[in-house]
Amino acid sequence: MSMVLDEGVPISVGNVFRDAGHTVHWFHEVFSKGSPDKLVSIIAQVNDWVLIASDGDMKRIAQSGGISNAQYKKLSLIKLSCCGPNAAGRVQCCMSLIEHEWNYGVKNSLDRYLFIDIGDTVIRCHR
Repeated sequence: MSMVLDEGVPISVGNVFRDAGHTVHWFHEVFSKGSPDKLVSIIAQVNDWVLIASDGDMKRIAQSGGISNAQYKKLSLIKLSCCGPNAAGRVQCCMSLIEHEWNYGVKNSLDRYLFIDIGDTVIRCHR
């Protein structure tokens, strides 16, 4: 799995994905500081990267993508709704779920995208 971290996502989250064997594209290597969310989401989608985001704007883009906005229909997103210091630990705890959803849902289907919301006490998979 290849992913890109949105601006504001702790580096430790990227390290968890990298340590699990995934390809991580760091925000500062791909985008300029303050790049618009729409640009970030389009670049992630075009490159088949899973977008790791911690702000609510990306969640709204992904939610609208599956329903009415074809431009974002294939955007894969892991939304970190958990507290920043807990993010890496929560991602590490959820890694097997994330990989399962990718391997058995998204990778094998042209009609699905990954959309997981990780909170402090809850994990939501949107299918």
